[in-house]
Amino acid sequence: MLNKGDTIGIIALSGDCDREKVEKAKANIEALGFKVKLSKNIFDKNRYLAGSDEDKIKELHRFFEDDEIKLILCARGGYGAIRLINKIDYDIIKANPKPFCGFSDVTALLLMIYKKTGMVTYHGPMACTDFGVNIKEIAPSPLPSPAGRGSIAVIQNFFDTINNKPLKYEGNKIYKDGTAKGILWGGNLSTIVSLCGQDFIPNKDFIFFAEDLNEPVYKIDKMFQQLINIPLFIERCKGIVLGDFLDTDNEVWLEEYFKELANRLNLPIISGFKITHSEEKITLPIGKRAILNRLNLSID
Repeated sequence: MLNKGDTIGIIALSGDCDREKVEKAKANIEALGFKVKLSKNIFDKNRYLAGSDEDKIKELHRFFEDDEIKLILCARGGYGAIRLINKIDYDIIKANPKPFCGFSDVTALLLMIYKKTGMVTYHGPMACTDFGVNIKEIAPSPLPSPAGRGSIAVIQNFFDTINNKPLKYEGNKIYKDGTAKGILWGGNLSTIVSLCGQDFIPNKDFIFFAEDLNEPVYKIDKMFQQLINIPLFIERCKGIVLGDFLDTDNEVWLEEYFKELANRLNLPIISGFKITHSEEKITLPIGKRAILNRLNLSID
């Protein structure tokens, strides 16, 4: 349970961070009633990376071992997480479980931490991209209900998810009707396929969710095919939840491909969920039980 007054740690594990966005996010989170600790490498820059892999790993271990930090929030995506997955001491994380949240490139860490430790991780907002907005938009008192649009609803939904409130989301299009049960598992599609070659598929039946940005349809096809070629993926995937595939090259082809995918896999496939790189996003707990029933995704 995350309470006002608790400490949130902001850590840079992927691309290099913009100082103004980090400082704005820190101020906004503090305005919500939380304390903030920044990783020591938060403003480091090594080409397109937030400093060295060694410093990132050191800070990740330190944040999990720091009892004051109750939630670890990634600063941003970009690139770099895949470089870390075989250098992490997962025993440290398993011994010090706490919410760990991010999306995009951070998907690699969300899935590997879950696989190696069984700890639920959170596909959701990040510091620079989602908390670095106008403070008047996110810091009313008290915070509103999850209903509504924009940053207030995104942040409220984030805290509701972290605090284990039952959640229900509704899609808007059925490619293949049906009911599916399993843990939630997925994230950014291009990052997920970068894990191929690792032992990363869950040991339980799962509902797969996916989103992406700036990918042509043939690459979306190719990336799904990479996963479909893995026998364990086909064996354990019981349904698919589609988020946004923003700025693709051909919406007609994308629509045709998802229809083809639904017929080919013969699994419930539903789209229209705000799993996205855009501002209006939902938070999903990787590893928690969920039910997909027609247009509805329910999480206990």
